[in-house]
Amino acid sequence: MSETSNKERRNLLKLLSAAGLTGLAGGALAGQGVGAMVPGRGWVEATGASCDGDGTPLQFIPKRAADATPLENELEKYAKCPYCGMDRTKWQHSRHLVHYDDDLVDATCSIHCLAISLSLNIDRGPKAIYAADFGADGEIKPLVNVDEVSYLIGAKLKGTMTTRSKMAFASADQAKAIQAEKGGTLANFDEALSEAYAGMAKDTMMVRKKRAERRRKMMQKMKQQKG
Repeated sequence: MSETSNKERRNLLKLLSAAGLTGLAGGALAGQGVGAMVPGRGWVEATGASCDGDGTPLQFIPKRAADATPLENELEKYAKCPYCGMDRTKWQHSRHLVHYDDDLVDATCSIHCLAISLSLNIDRGPKAIYAADFGADGEIKPLVNVDEVSYLIGAKLKGTMTTRSKMAFASADQAKAIQAEKGGTLANFDEALSEAYAGMAKDTMMVRKKRAERRRKMMQKMKQQKG
């Protein structure tokens, strides 16, 4: 990834952050006590104890060890999206991965959650960003540098963490072929990232509503089992 691209991306992220389009995916209240939904752990109640790194955004920066070769055994090392807890193998067709310049890695389920990572790590420069090639054959789509892909935005394809899908294709011709069948708009990575930020509020509200309904049904089921 060129230094010019990095600089342009940092400027874009700072502008979006200043406009209030970032940081919308914090924990939700469960209705009983204070706590948060922690990806991979479920609802965790606050204990009042403090630890290093508490507070936003430090609470959400990548906490794994530095990784100079993040693409090796990537799905084994980074099985869950750190922002929504979704299984990255199940959602491998839309997954993304950012390799920061200090070798810390954030691997997400989608460009939606990638946008959250880039916002919370505003002072880290991305060494490389990868997206799954939606058009590739095989059960697991390979990761490709986002500087080499074409995105299809708003096509009749199911989105991940969004109502407006943003899928990456290593082949521009393949992206155009899917566009002819499914509609949508062709874009580069920076344009797709801008779309992810522009839709962040709507998508976050949609996800919150779905998860609140899921929790409501779970609580109802637990009450029925106890009763």
